Amino acid sequence: MMTAIERAAQALDATSSGLIVATGAGMGVDSGLPDFRGTEGFWRAYPPIKKRKIRFEEMANPDWFDREPEFAWGFYGHRLNLYRNTQPHHGFDIIRSWADEFSNGVFVFTSNVDGQFQKAGFNEKTIHECHGSIHHLQCTQPCCDRIWSAKKFQIKVHEETLTAATPLPRCPYCDAIARPNILLFGDMRWISSRAAAQHNEQDDWISELTHSPIIIECGAGTHVPSVRYFSQQMIRRTRATLIRINPREAETPPNHVSVALPALEALEQINEVRSRAGAS
Repeated sequence: MMTAIERAAQALDATSSGLIVATGAGMGVDSGLPDFRGTEGFWRAYPPIKKRKIRFEEMANPDWFDREPEFAWGFYGHRLNLYRNTQPHHGFDIIRSWADEFSNGVFVFTSNVDGQFQKAGFNEKTIHECHGSIHHLQCTQPCCDRIWSAKKFQIKVHEETLTAATPLPRCPYCDAIARPNILLFGDMRWISSRAAAQHNEQDDWISELTHSPIIIECGAGTHVPSVRYFSQQMIRRTRATLIRINPREAETPPNHVSVALPALEALEQINEVRSRAGAS
């Protein structure tokens, strides 16, 4: 019997016109990004938040920008600086090399807000960030539907208290505090137009497929199920073959491939099997 890695390699060699990559938080862990799954993992990454006994779901709430904007920007400013300084792991390069084998290339669906796919060289127009991006800002009110780049903003964070130094980013249209253009918990003020435009690009790409695609899903659990729902939708809509890579909760529907490993390890092993097969 073939191993899960061998089955994944074989699925990638099957006739398909496109590769879909669907990723959750586990994709970034191998690049050194913190794992927020579970309260202990979140608190280990942010001791000042642990001291206040705030869970991730409570911290990722837009109300902090109203109540304690320095604390809100301490958390998101730290993450923005972290993502800017993080280099995507080798698994991103492996996926890009596979994408070249497909006539329609690759499209990325991710719940991550870290911008790692863009940093790894993926085409901006083939990425759907369903929860938004920390590299873009919006008004906290919001006074308008504008979204703008965070590139010119440098956030200095006091590590001991996780508070941001002033001046904080402000809306250029009304001077209110700005915030990342990220979908937060209980968020009625997220401006979704950028993500909606990416969704339209995704639909256009899918409509051009002439054969059922391959989905490589990496690091997506059931706690925040956006990526899982997307994969299931693609299976129903396009009869895609799913390769689910996750150290936990790796189960798949029948006739799909489950790989119970971290993203980078699985991608490297699949690539090695494919390389050996090509050499032979």
